[in-house]
Formats: sequence, structure tokens, C-alpha cells
Amino acid sequence: MKTFFKNNGLCFCFLVLFVGSLIGQTILGFQEHNKELIDEGAKAITFAAYLTSGHFFQATFENWESEFLQMALFVVFTIFLKQKGSSESKKIDEPEEVDREPDPTKKDAPWPVKKGGFILKLYKHSLTIALLLLFAISFVIHFYGSLKDENEQLLRKGETLETVSSYLTNSRFWFESFQNWQSEFLSVFAIIMLSIYLRQIGSSQSKPVDAPHMETGG
Repeated sequence: MKTFFKNNGLCFCFLVLFVGSLIGQTILGFQEHNKELIDEGAKAITFAAYLTSGHFFQATFENWESEFLQMALFVVFTIFLKQKGSSESKKIDEPEEVDREPDPTKKDAPWPVKKGGFILKLYKHSLTIALLLLFAISFVIHFYGSLKDENEQLLRKGETLETVSSYLTNSRFWFESFQNWQSEFLSVFAIIMLSIYLRQIGSSQSKPVDAPHMETGG
């Protein structure tokens, strides 16, 4: 068990934080949504009903969407864009290990590398593909949840419901998206720039403490 936590501590820690945060968000979101319903003169819903409500889907997946978009773009942009002095960038004029072609004879190489052909071509871009796919799924579910929540509100008011096509141009949906996207892009900008001048001893996201400011790479 000690070996498991030692080898998987980073993933395990963030998984626990994710689950704990999701539980907290769900419970508090349920309470907040019922407050809104009561304020509007509607009946409170059960916890089970909340888990299938537009409010829950919208609140959850609009955040996931922005996270996966940010990570996908960061992975793609770091292929060809560089930032002198940042630990998050490849070196400016030096070859990097990540740029070399895969060697199928290398010991313990992943099976797609040994397989070659189309499988290898796909595997060479599999991280970006996976992140973009997760973004697309989250985007669609966010849209579904936002539309459902909007129509639930319109229904309580007795107003005309939104259609899928009409809601695609609705300012509410895009406001939800952009307010999350901008925060993710700001956080990436911050870590890229701050890692030029600031250090954290022991972290893989930082340069060595005694490294010159303009030394690029981790």
C-alpha cells in the first residue's frame, strides 16, 4: 500500500480533492437551487431530482469544459510556441527529448510504438485527441444543462421555451463559457510568466532555485 501511494500520490491526491469538491458543489448547489425555486414561488425539489436538473449539469460541465480546453490548447501550443525563461516552455534553440521520433526497439516502449503504422500516428497525438474529445463532450453536456435550466426557468414563468438552434446564440450560454475560459487562460499565462522569476524548490513545475531567470525549461 505504501508503494502504491508513493507511485500514485499525485493522481490520488487530486482525485480525492476532485471528489470532495464535487460533493461539496452538489450539496451546496442543491441547497442554492431550492432557495431560488422557493423565492420564485415554486416547490423545492428532491436531491435525486437535482442530480438530473439543468442547474446541476450546467454548473458542473461548464467548468470541466474550460479545464479540458485549457489543457488541450496548452499541450498543442507548447509544441511550437516558446517562452524564454519559463519552466513551462521547451528550450528556445535546443533539441528536446519530446521532439524525437519514437524508437520501437526501446525497452518497455508502449505497444502502439511497437505496432507502428496508423496506430502509431494516432498515438503520437493521443493526448491532444483525448483532451479535445473530453472538451467536446463537456461542451455538449454544458449546453444541454444550460438549455434545460433556461427552459425550466421559462416554464415556471409561463414563457416560450428555447430551442436548440435559438439557444446556440443565447448570450447566457456563451457568457457561462467565456467567464470560465478567461480564468483558465489567465491561470496558464500566470504560471508561464511567474515561473520565469519565481521558484518552488522540489516542484517539477519550477526551475532549480539557483537557475538564471532566462534559463528556459524545467
